[in-house]
Amino acid sequence: MITAIVLIKTSVDRIPEIAESIAALDCVSEVFSVTGTYDLIAMVRVARHDDLADVIPGRISKIPGVEGTDTHVAFRTYSQHDLEAAFAIGLDS
Repeated sequence: MITAIVLIKTSVDRIPEIAESIAALDCVSEVFSVTGTYDLIAMVRVARHDDLADVIPGRISKIPGVEGTDTHVAFRTYSQHDLEAAFAIGLDS
């Protein structure tokens, strides 16, 4: 699974509607409304690297009100959930 973090600039008067449209895409797991240079951050998860082109410029960027994106592809994922699961191996409740 490939994870991309997509920083999104939008029309500020339509942030909630744009966030909902992005969140409705099947490959988007979360959308965050944030402060700072960007308005939204979307977590995109796809099976193949080539799928990113279909999702980000092909779908997210075409949503009315999306003004620009900046994409970062994750090399590895570190998660508190993963650590908890690792420490729980072999323990009986």
